[in-house]
Amino acid sequence: MIWGVLQFPGSCDERDALHACSLSGEARLIWHESRDLDGVDGVVVPGGFSYGDYLRAGAIARFSPAMEAVAGLAAAGGPVLGICNGFQVLCEAGLLPGALLLNENLRFVCRQLNLVTDGETLSIPAKHGEGRYYAPEEMLDRIEANGQVAYRYAPGQNPNGSVRDIAGVRNEAGNVLGLMPHPEHAVDPLTGSTDGLRVFESMVRFAA
Repeated sequence: MIWGVLQFPGSCDERDALHACSLSGEARLIWHESRDLDGVDGVVVPGGFSYGDYLRAGAIARFSPAMEAVAGLAAAGGPVLGICNGFQVLCEAGLLPGALLLNENLRFVCRQLNLVTDGETLSIPAKHGEGRYYAPEEMLDRIEANGQVAYRYAPGQNPNGSVRDIAGVRNEAGNVLGLMPHPEHAVDPLTGSTDGLRVFESMVRFAA
């Protein structure tokens, strides 16, 4: 598995994402102006503040040349993972349903919390000010019925007011995944959790 990690002006977590990807394969950085993904098998759109989050988070990054290539990879069935700001970018680009709004309390949050997925609980940190997942009720019902809700905040741990405690969603095909918490910050025992590795490993299994 060869990962490509996008780097935008304002990215701040691309190096951690690069390290996390290297634990499940090869990994290389891809500059946002590149239309060539250099033969990678999957892409991570990392966290940070791409283009300073001007307009709104992810709204400018979705027009970068590299995102054209990412859309092509996604359409071909390649795995794409968006983390925090990357999740926002993927929603802005129409690769994932819904939108990320300002946190309900209008404050930046930074904390370790639990995510629930397929009966498992993962301990992963979150840090964002614009992470409240929103979609119209009809869309929410549809993605629930299609099994597109990938992660939920554990009961009582929703940090931002996301509807239905949704922390991450996937596209209908299942190859594009976005989540607000940061699995790349939970891949080393020194951080107190290695549960983030499971997120990357799940994408590798999908690619296989």
